[in-house]
Amino acid sequence: MAGFYLFYAKQRSHHQVTYAMMEDVDAKIRIAIETLEAQFGRQTRFSERPPMDQLIATILSQRTNYANERKAFDRMWERFGSWENIMEASLPALTEAIASSNYPEVKAPRIQQVLRLIKEERGDFDLNFLATMPVEDALVWLMKMPGVGHKTATFLLLFTFRKPVLPVDTHVHRVSQRLGIITKKINQAKAHTVLLSMLPREAEVLLNFHKLFFKHGQNICTWSQPHCSACALTKICDYFYSQKQNIFLT
Repeated sequence: MAGFYLFYAKQRSHHQVTYAMMEDVDAKIRIAIETLEAQFGRQTRFSERPPMDQLIATILSQRTNYANERKAFDRMWERFGSWENIMEASLPALTEAIASSNYPEVKAPRIQQVLRLIKEERGDFDLNFLATMPVEDALVWLMKMPGVGHKTATFLLLFTFRKPVLPVDTHVHRVSQRLGIITKKINQAKAHTVLLSMLPREAEVLLNFHKLFFKHGQNICTWSQPHCSACALTKICDYFYSQKQNIFLT
């Protein structure tokens, strides 16, 4: 791969400080994956949840950590016992049951609306028909549901049905931008398409990429205070390069 490194060097306090910024995006992706695999291991675990469980759990997970999403899902299921009962539950009761998930007052009516739409169209709560539906058709079908955007739809299609799609959450988006894989102008919605075009259309590859970048963003490349001193990707990171360059130019 061509165009590997551009170098910036500046003499300061008798020390030679050199930073490198990689131009070749394909090489940057490859190095990032190899480096993160060495740190976290190759990610191979797809979801074992039934499709409907995964869909509703993903809605509950929006702006919520995994522990609170799991607690909300389990409490909802323990209290109502079936999708039919959840759909017919009083709104205050359902809201209270999923209270550990952030914004339960928004998610409770959405969950009931989703369940009603699926029941009306399909006659039951079985989503296994999505396994044989073309990817684009499946995305359109899912995204007509309230509260189901591109991220939620791709989570379900990749994690449950092993479709070649790429969920891009805030962690994946942030890490991709800071490394310089995508530009700052590409928002989270557009990043799905842009990043997918850079990767092989293979579910196993896309799952590995998503989970590695998610883990890195969650643990190291955090939003407010990225832990650059503990980061293994600084040699290919535009953000790190720009921050250090600014320090030594001042």
